[in-house]
Amino acid sequence: MKTHIVIGAALGAALVFSTAASAAPAPDLSGAVYAGFGHQLTRYANGEWSTLARIGATQRFAASPDGTKAAWVTDGGDLQVSLNGRTTTLVRGLRGGTPCMTPVWSSDSARVAYPARGDRIMAVKADGSAAPRKLGTSKGVCHLAWSADGRYLAGHTGQGDGLYRLDAKTGRSTQVKGVRYVNHVQSLSPDGSKAIIAVPDGPDEVGDGTWPSTFTPVVVDMATGKRQRVPVKGRRLGAFYLRDGRLVARTAGTGGQSGAAAPARNVLVVLDSAGRPVQRIDEPTRARKHALLQVLP
Repeated sequence: MKTHIVIGAALGAALVFSTAASAAPAPDLSGAVYAGFGHQLTRYANGEWSTLARIGATQRFAASPDGTKAAWVTDGGDLQVSLNGRTTTLVRGLRGGTPCMTPVWSSDSARVAYPARGDRIMAVKADGSAAPRKLGTSKGVCHLAWSADGRYLAGHTGQGDGLYRLDAKTGRSTQVKGVRYVNHVQSLSPDGSKAIIAVPDGPDEVGDGTWPSTFTPVVVDMATGKRQRVPVKGRRLGAFYLRDGRLVARTAGTGGQSGAAAPARNVLVVLDSAGRPVQRIDEPTRARKHALLQVLP
């Protein structure tokens, strides 16, 4: 049976597609989490907006893959999470006021990894039921990404002059070849073999470490350093991997579903593990200038 796709569906609306009986269909995308609406993270799901968490003025935040939780580090150095409508402080005494040192969620939305003093990368259960444990030490502590299989974490240096991958199984951190400058790490492929990063033109373009609302995504092989363009048409504004291996590319739209005269909407192009487009989804107009943190199956 051939696959059928609804092109130009609104995010949160039902997407209609079918697949061969021998292969389980990938879940529809139902919503997203954004940053940029004041001092809060905002969730858009099934056509409705809601506040996921109020995080204050910090730039060090992360949304869980299931879209129900948030984590952030305050300027005072507290790691906090929003869980079941309550804000809880999990860890104190972290380095404050460093915008790039963001936390990151595990793929099951149960744990949060974060950079601690001495370039240590730690992880703690989001419900606070256990003490933090050390995953390893790495120079790449900025804009952490965590592979869906739980083994690898990646981040860049505070100076933006190197990309590192930490093996949480061995505790060993290695620098990725050929990446001279980097100012954002968005995500890792499920097995940690590839990363989606932003590459500035040079040291003067590295920036201040704040989370970008948009960026030109580059796929880099973590073993060889070989770079790849995200294979979608149009102006690319970001991309990241889902835990099932699909890649979501964010592109600039020229208009809404009614044509060019309608308000501009960014478009999410969903690629399967072979790089083939399988869904194309209009984002809400309201989210056009805000950072995309998660796409929710």
